[in-house]
Amino acid sequence: MNRRQLLSLAALAAATPAARGQASRWPEKPVRIVVPFAAGGSTDTAARMMAPRLAEALGQQFVVENRPGAGGTVGAEAVARANPDGYTMVITASTYATGAALYKMPYDPVKGIAPISMLGVGPMILAVHPSVKATSLKEYIELARSSPAGVTFGSSGIGSILHLSGELFRQMTRSNMVHVPYKGDAPAIADLVGGQIQSAFSPALVLSPQLRAGRVRPLAVTSEQRFALLPDLPAVAEMLPGFSAITWYGMWAPLGTPNDIIMRLNGALARILAQPDVIERMRADGVEATHTSPEEFGRILTREIATWTKVVQAGNIKVD
Repeated sequence: MNRRQLLSLAALAAATPAARGQASRWPEKPVRIVVPFAAGGSTDTAARMMAPRLAEALGQQFVVENRPGAGGTVGAEAVARANPDGYTMVITASTYATGAALYKMPYDPVKGIAPISMLGVGPMILAVHPSVKATSLKEYIELARSSPAGVTFGSSGIGSILHLSGELFRQMTRSNMVHVPYKGDAPAIADLVGGQIQSAFSPALVLSPQLRAGRVRPLAVTSEQRFALLPDLPAVAEMLPGFSAITWYGMWAPLGTPNDIIMRLNGALARILAQPDVIERMRADGVEATHTSPEEFGRILTREIATWTKVVQAGNIKVD
């Protein structure tokens, strides 16, 4: 072992007790939760639900800061580059994985961060306009395979989780589907209700009013198994084994954040996500409260990014 290595080990040994001492006193000042999307969206809502409960659990204020831009990558990069002292973290969503598949990130989206926990998981719903001659998932696949002009499906934009979910479905069924991008969920669903497009993959929260009014016909959910809140709808995977396209929320911190802080946050989130009012509020948004270990969240991120990278490459999907 050379002199430089000895000095590095000595410095690490000296710093470790200090880091542990810092972690034991944490938090000593307000903690910033970055939301990489505009205020008012579903991720922002999740963050603002967690912030006061984390403050109550850990005895310090948690402040939500919106940093939108480039599909969530601007805010995420800001957190990845932040001081890993436990006072900056991010709550992001499934678009984090699709963004990593679409863009060359300036940091490793899995190994370059410190995962804390998932917060919630929910499926999307494949729904069609009532005029579409498909009353089951099987009939929809047959229609999409046989239609010369193709079956149209709308999404909230090129590269969105809704677009890539439909693209994954198209690739796995080898069907003729035509993507119609919109600037958000609302205009896509408005055109689905109006019959301008034939189908869409959409979160349950967005579709619920139209489902209750009978303006659209649900065919399946996109989770690997049936969704507890919609038990009568089959999962796409029942016909297409291996198909999975979920929306999720999760929290992570900059790489190097002391593990003691990560585990204190993880434990606090476990207790929060078990609270009945939190469970009910998230279910109202079509999401099941979901707690994981940091390691499990890291594995989920790895799997999600790999899935969407494969879909993007196979579909030659590019974002301007």
